[in-house]
Amino acid sequence: MFFAGSETTSSTIEWAMAELLRGPGAMKNVKEEIDRVVPNRKVEKSDIDRLPYLQAVVKETLRLHPAIPLLVPRNSMEDSNYMGYHIPKNTQVFVNAWAIARDPESWNDPLSFKPERFLGKDIEYKGQHFELIPFGSGRRSCIGYSLAHRVLHLALATLLQSFNWELSGSVTPETMDMRESVGISVRKLIPIKVIPKKRIGGRR
Repeated sequence: MFFAGSETTSSTIEWAMAELLRGPGAMKNVKEEIDRVVPNRKVEKSDIDRLPYLQAVVKETLRLHPAIPLLVPRNSMEDSNYMGYHIPKNTQVFVNAWAIARDPESWNDPLSFKPERFLGKDIEYKGQHFELIPFGSGRRSCIGYSLAHRVLHLALATLLQSFNWELSGSVTPETMDMRESVGISVRKLIPIKVIPKKRIGGRR
């Protein structure tokens, strides 16, 4: 449970920061929302429901960069037929959440980072909307979901509220390496290196 809610969560936060640094418009929008909703104190867990753009950033990050792209494998308990495919009993089945979340039949411009696609929509990642299932679905969904859900929003909001972030060295948003390193989870092949600059009173 702690691995599911911690190691994968830190990887997701890194992807979120990378996408925001590549998209200054999204970075500006999420900072302005945090400053407007929580102007004179540190952001708290109870504020998250009032930060829809932040929630959209997290959803869009999980859509493009699910930490476990093939989810946890399943075994079929009996012979079955699904959409014309015969699945014998005791077959190990992998669900490709990475490909599902980038399917152009479900998503407009699926390879672009656009948090706005979730604003005003009821699409969640709890396993009820099958075009977005980074945590799986049903009784076998990720046991670390609740922990990751809380930590993702609060940690990302705190990082954005407390600091301005700049890419280090000669790296620019256009040249940032976004290749993936696939292991137990999907991390950035080349970790991002950024320079934090403290924001005074939540603004700078």
